[in-house]
Amino acid sequence: MLCDEVKRVMYFFLDESLGDSKRHAVEIHVSGCPDCEVRVVVHKKLRSFIRRRLSPVLAPDTLRIRLTQSLRAVPAE
Repeated sequence: MLCDEVKRVMYFFLDESLGDSKRHAVEIHVSGCPDCEVRVVVHKKLRSFIRRRLSPVLAPDTLRIRLTQSLRAVPAE
């Protein structure tokens, strides 16, 4: 894995939404790349800071209903 690919999947990695093989590839790369390791640490701290400063906001019921209906209308692959 190259640094550019790590940059592209950084947020998925931090959200723990990557598949096992991709997550493992990122972890291996980051453990051997000081620049990407610093990037991961900085992004984790930034996300933590933002979460502490912002209070959660719930979407209005009408928006949640519209989103649910729209998602149900999308055909499954």
